[in-house]
Amino acid sequence: MKRSHPLRRAVLVGAATVSGVVLLLSLKPASDPGSAAAAGGTAPPAAAGSPQGGQEAAGAGTGDAGTVLGDVVSTQYGPVQVRLTMSGGKITKAEAVRAPEGGRSDQVTADAVPRLNQAAVTAGTADIDAVSGATYTSAGYKKSLQSAIDKGSAAASEPAEEQARTVTGEAVQTQYGPVQVRVTVAGGKVTKAEAVQAPEGGRSSQVTADAVPRLNQAAVTAGTADIDAVSGATYTSAGYEQSLQSALDQAGG
Repeated sequence: MKRSHPLRRAVLVGAATVSGVVLLLSLKPASDPGSAAAAGGTAPPAAAGSPQGGQEAAGAGTGDAGTVLGDVVSTQYGPVQVRLTMSGGKITKAEAVRAPEGGRSDQVTADAVPRLNQAAVTAGTADIDAVSGATYTSAGYKKSLQSAIDKGSAAASEPAEEQARTVTGEAVQTQYGPVQVRVTVAGGKVTKAEAVQAPEGGRSSQVTADAVPRLNQAAVTAGTADIDAVSGATYTSAGYEQSLQSALDQAGG
């Protein structure tokens, strides 16, 4: 029987080892976002609960700006709500504080909302084009945008001494969901308070239905964020007070 030469065997083993290492290195996954995108990956959607891609007009200041929140418009894929910052009768900033989310809606929202915000600032009206592939979101956005413009125009037409200013506090995350408060202030007093966001789903819906009207009443009565928590709604009350305070800070109260 012919015996294999020891040196030849060593060369073959070494070659096989090198080939294995090269193969493993070629299979190493890309670690940077650019490589992932090239492989067909998608970027994660923006975090929920915060304004979606606010667009501000170039050079816009905040000195005389007033913030107006449009109506919540229900669409087939979820609610849409637009907030505007207006100064001198012009839109200086537009942002969606609510937009469809979950599943494919995350990607549609991430693509469409910034473009709708830009269009609102550029046009200065609700007569803007719908974004292709986001028909329902665009329609809801335009409707909420129009209601915000109407509210801003109505406030601007009132005598200066009677003008009421509506401001929206920050969205505060709680253990059971976000809480966000909107207040209307006139003559240095809170004339209206409402929660535009509050925990919902399961027992949270019942807690919200019971607690929020009482918190709204307390805010108007006190005129400050120093209000008592509602029994059984500790987290919602704490989030409400924090958002209320941020709204009052914006209003200068």
